[in-house]
Amino acid sequence: MGWMAKRRLRTGPTAALPAKPDPAELLRIIQLADPSARKDGDDIVATDVRVCAPVEAEPDLTGGELEKVWAVRVTAEGPLPLDFFDRYLAEGLAFRLKGLAVCRGEVSDPADEESGPAVILPVRPTAEELAPLLEPQEDDEFTFTAGDIRAALVPQKGRPPAVEELLPFATELTAIELRGDEPVKLGALALELSEKLNGLVVDRWRFRVDTAEELVPPA
Repeated sequence: MGWMAKRRLRTGPTAALPAKPDPAELLRIIQLADPSARKDGDDIVATDVRVCAPVEAEPDLTGGELEKVWAVRVTAEGPLPLDFFDRYLAEGLAFRLKGLAVCRGEVSDPADEESGPAVILPVRPTAEELAPLLEPQEDDEFTFTAGDIRAALVPQKGRPPAVEELLPFATELTAIELRGDEPVKLGALALELSEKLNGLVVDRWRFRVDTAEELVPPA
């Protein structure tokens, strides 16, 4: 690989993977973040971005952390993607495909970052609607608990592409953000809340979550 080719790999957020991903699986995963994502030749086009076809890269892309590297670069189509969608897409891909994320020359392992799921809702729920799954805190109308799980009601910043199909008429989205030490337990509660309140569960990168186990790094 020539010097310029290696330079191009570094121009956008990149998922650095230990093996070449299957094209159909890559599209399936990207559609968890944007259901409208589609193939365009060897690339995949999603909201405001192009996910370039995997190319073999030098190990120094990840500082030698991976012996073999397949780079999946995410580039902006037109203006810069909103709400860091390009970076989140690269990090979410790396998490699901046992890889590392490279953004602005910095290498990170998304599996090391602790953060719980969120339930995206079209309207802000009342405390009565959240019961009996969540118990309100007396001193704060926006925070709740469920045993050792903490929950917070926050306005959803932006409009993640993952929620477009489920909530097409919502003008202001609300997120119930869950935090705790057990990802599967968090996921199970999030899925219960989404079913009760007609919402959608996403992970920290705003990929749709259908099972609690998806919040655990793959073995």
